[in-house]
Amino acid sequence: MTKHKIVVCDHIHQSGLDILESAHDIEYINAADEPKDRLVEEVIVDADVIITRSSTDVDSYLLEHAKNLKAIVRAGVGVDNVDIDGCSKKGIVVMNVPTANTIAAVELTMTHMLSCVRQFPYAHNNLKLDRIWRRQDWYGTELKGKRLGVIGFGNIGSRVAVRAKAFEMDVVTYDPYIDPSKATSLDIEYTQNFEDILACDIITIHTPKTEETIDMIGKEEIAKMKDGVILINCARGGLYNEEALVEGLKSGKIAMAGIDVFNKEPATDHPLLDLDNVTVTPHLGANTRESQRNIAIQAAENAIAAARGISYPNALNLPIKENELPEFARPYLELVQKIGNMAAQVTKSGIQAIQVITDGPIDELRDSLTTFATVGVLKESLADQINYVNAEYIAKERGITIESEKSKSKSGFENLVTLKLTTKSGSVIKISATVLENTIQRVVEIDGHTLDLEPKGRLILFKNSDEPGVIGSVGTIIAKYNINISDFRLGRNEKGEALAVIKVDQPISKDLLKELSELPACLSVRTATL
Repeated sequence: MTKHKIVVCDHIHQSGLDILESAHDIEYINAADEPKDRLVEEVIVDADVIITRSSTDVDSYLLEHAKNLKAIVRAGVGVDNVDIDGCSKKGIVVMNVPTANTIAAVELTMTHMLSCVRQFPYAHNNLKLDRIWRRQDWYGTELKGKRLGVIGFGNIGSRVAVRAKAFEMDVVTYDPYIDPSKATSLDIEYTQNFEDILACDIITIHTPKTEETIDMIGKEEIAKMKDGVILINCARGGLYNEEALVEGLKSGKIAMAGIDVFNKEPATDHPLLDLDNVTVTPHLGANTRESQRNIAIQAAENAIAAARGISYPNALNLPIKENELPEFARPYLELVQKIGNMAAQVTKSGIQAIQVITDGPIDELRDSLTTFATVGVLKESLADQINYVNAEYIAKERGITIESEKSKSKSGFENLVTLKLTTKSGSVIKISATVLENTIQRVVEIDGHTLDLEPKGRLILFKNSDEPGVIGSVGTIIAKYNINISDFRLGRNEKGEALAVIKVDQPISKDLLKELSELPACLSVRTATL
């Protein structure tokens, strides 16, 4: 019997190795201690599946040598060291293990919360290291009766909220991408007003790291918080603006902070480490024996399933073998995912329905286009938790209707794909796009406004009543913030409205958007980054 070959490239818990060794149809090689050049050039050449962690880069060098590779399992959540696009082009499925460390991250969050309110690390050091017994120096406060704001109500945030309720805390959550009943059914207050979170005694954040969530808490948000607020971040570095965090801690506006993650790691020379009102840990979210064991077991089981061709749990890509796709189809799959993500960024709200409409020969790929569109839409709120395998399941779980149909009218384009997104608040955005000359992706219509837009870069979508002087005023405001406009596209509709899509080179600030929104002609101003 021919055995499937699985190579373990990095160290994982022994329990995962035991599973691999006991599989009768698997030839398993533990190459965690092999030099990387020998691992790549000799060991994995005929491997069917490899299991990696952060120490092995799955780059073009590795993919060039892995002649027989069918799947890669990243034993953990992050896949920054994996060239997912390169894998997709070679038909290699990339999988991760996103939920094995959930409880570890939840409990670390509670640890930081308790450490902050009781100043536990400092009292511990004072006695154990300094040998000083001064109880009067360490008066803390209690969690009971405090109002906790939970930003992000996914696998981790929701479990933190439940545990906080057990401490008799008053819990409110903000997550515009979930059905409110997910929170209210647990007796957790749900809010769509971010100001309600900023008014809490303690705030903890549990979101993916996206363009929307980077620096989600900055100087302006901290200024609105209660004096003596406590902030916790065991999710991703950069969700709190670190300069603003340090400033708030120094001023006393923030009483304490519990931080496990940093913008740049390892963070051994960070200003936060110099402060006496911070509890810090070196990214320990997954560092429990149970978590490492769960990760290894799931990674091994997923690798075996993939090697046998049974299933690809938590696949982060769809294997696209170029020779199996019609020549014209490849750029449309990428394009529909882009406009799905663009629509989600623009609406920034819970999704009710996703509809994909096709016109032309591209209709034969409508099912695949719908999957890619769904991934694009949900990626804005779920980041790497969403993939091409689980997209429709997760959408259904969240009460999102997914539909696709062939257009009843001709567009005039050889192929046209339209995405219609309906939010739970009832708002609708409709984006149509095509591919010109086989490779040139273009958005050709947004909500009835005809235009010609490359779906790429930082975009400001400014909708206004169609009257003289508006473009000049918009340009003046953008220039005031020392931002360069690299492209400006304008479309009109039949209602006397205009939509400008402005591509800029620099980051877009909240102050800029606020000033644009105050122009008399402004109907809405929104942003997207592609």
